[in-house]
Amino acid sequence: MRLTTQQIDGIREIVQRLAGEQAELRLFGSRLDDSARGGDVDIFVELPDPVTKPAWLAARIGGEVSRLMHGRKVDVLLAAPNLKNLPIHDIARQQGQRL
Repeated sequence: MRLTTQQIDGIREIVQRLAGEQAELRLFGSRLDDSARGGDVDIFVELPDPVTKPAWLAARIGGEVSRLMHGRKVDVLLAAPNLKNLPIHDIARQQGQRL
């Protein structure tokens, strides 16, 4: 995993503050490959309760994590009971690592 302990702690803090303590957080995608370089940060946030403004929440998390990562591109994938489950959600659950 190509994130520092400080970055992981910062991402956790951002997600818990914006999405709540019950949010499950996973890193997936190219940042899991220790032999790779660069790349964006793909995070998967799974929530136990419905989300009223999912686009706003994903954008807010993405923006704050991007600032934490010094402008690195961040993709945020949300899952909640009121959101459609897509194949990418299953990939993130299966291949992602919990943070």
